[in-house]
Amino acid sequence: MSAMSTCPTPRSSTRRPKVAMIGAGSVVFAKRLMTDILSWPSLQGGEIALMDIHQERLDMIHALGTRLVEQQQLGASVTKTTDRRQALDGADYVISMIQVGGLEMYEPDVEIPRRYGIDQTVGDTLGPGGVFRGLRTIPVLTSIAKDIEELCPRALFINYSNPMNINMWAVSRAAPSVLNVGLCHSVQGTAERLAKFMEVPFEEMSFWCAGINHQAWYLELRRGHGPGSEDLYPLLRQKMEDPEVFAQDRVRFEVMRHFGYFVTESTHHMSEYVPWFRTNKDLIEQFTTPRWDYYEICKDRRDPHYEKMERQARGEEPVDTKRTHEYCSFILNAMETNTPYLMNGNVQNTLGRSTQLNGGQGSLLISNLPPNCSVEVPILVDGSGLRPCAVGDLPEPCAAINRTNVNVQALALEGALTGDKEMIYRAVQMDPLTSALLPLNRIRQMVDELFAAEAAYLPQFQSQNGKVAKRKRVAAASA
Repeated sequence: MSAMSTCPTPRSSTRRPKVAMIGAGSVVFAKRLMTDILSWPSLQGGEIALMDIHQERLDMIHALGTRLVEQQQLGASVTKTTDRRQALDGADYVISMIQVGGLEMYEPDVEIPRRYGIDQTVGDTLGPGGVFRGLRTIPVLTSIAKDIEELCPRALFINYSNPMNINMWAVSRAAPSVLNVGLCHSVQGTAERLAKFMEVPFEEMSFWCAGINHQAWYLELRRGHGPGSEDLYPLLRQKMEDPEVFAQDRVRFEVMRHFGYFVTESTHHMSEYVPWFRTNKDLIEQFTTPRWDYYEICKDRRDPHYEKMERQARGEEPVDTKRTHEYCSFILNAMETNTPYLMNGNVQNTLGRSTQLNGGQGSLLISNLPPNCSVEVPILVDGSGLRPCAVGDLPEPCAAINRTNVNVQALALEGALTGDKEMIYRAVQMDPLTSALLPLNRIRQMVDELFAAEAAYLPQFQSQNGKVAKRKRVAAASA
């Protein structure tokens, strides 16, 4: 079930909300979220429970959080543990930012497909890399969700881990009673970028955006609010004809030229999800050069932010306290204070809590995308919870592109939950870019290599061809 409206725990001025951060060893991002959360008076008297399996990085973020509380003279407590259940016990909010397998497994995600001619610039959302990242992540995320069902059943589960669409679909299916939402910064980040392209102050811009994560569409772009607001798409199309502006986002502008709407996520990301920009040298030169490779950035980075945080944790310089544009803390504050807040998030494509609890599909948030898949839509947040907005039909060309990606997600999800390898072969065979470059038999060989390289993180595929796991699941469903 997606994070539909629910009656949360009654709020009071003496409430001490508990926020559990799972995967807090992602120090730079965890510090950003922790600083954001503690910037709100409504959250400054609660507990932030930091959890990670890596003790050294956990100690680092705990020291930083402790310094922040002391520096700002807050009433909050910051705790640390390597025991996930201890962190979850009694939590009001659970934030996941895990990366299962870390850089060790990110390498085969991108290097094995590259040997077959599939050059993924990121490889964390779709394609071979996205599928296998999902296969590694789903068992852990669903086990977190099942712990939430037991230890903090009224908590809101907030996920930041990619591949967002596959992960959130899996959580909603495996733990349907858990209120959940997937968060990303591509919607607000791209909106800020569009404001700069058009030379419009961001605070004057409004938008309506929906689709799937990393591939949502700005259905409306306006300057101002209300009936007198100005449609900004004519200005954006005018700016697109400026070669200097076009060169800053070639793939997304080209998609808008042919499909009518600007899409979230970057030129390099979007080029992975469709078959039009990375299939030969000429196209690569025209649309995605100079090359940008996120794995190489992660591998070689000497992160100055991390070094700065080490100094802050030691008390050698003040801890930064500026609030970022990440949605997470705004959601928590809105729920704690009953202050309405509108944002974009990833939830199950079903409108209405009661129909889901009764096993029905209800109405769809996006009516021309498949039922129950994960969609990214506007969501109203207040003290009653999260209320996803019904969007209706996307423009059919936009929905058609989304569905090519949802097809891959659906097959990958089925394989991940049943242990059926055949579903994973088919998922990668259906990937738009992979299928444009490789025949079916070569895709199967590539997937076999990925299974071999990542076997230690894929427990659901240990039985022969997944058939044993699948039979157990069918038998359990029939019992």
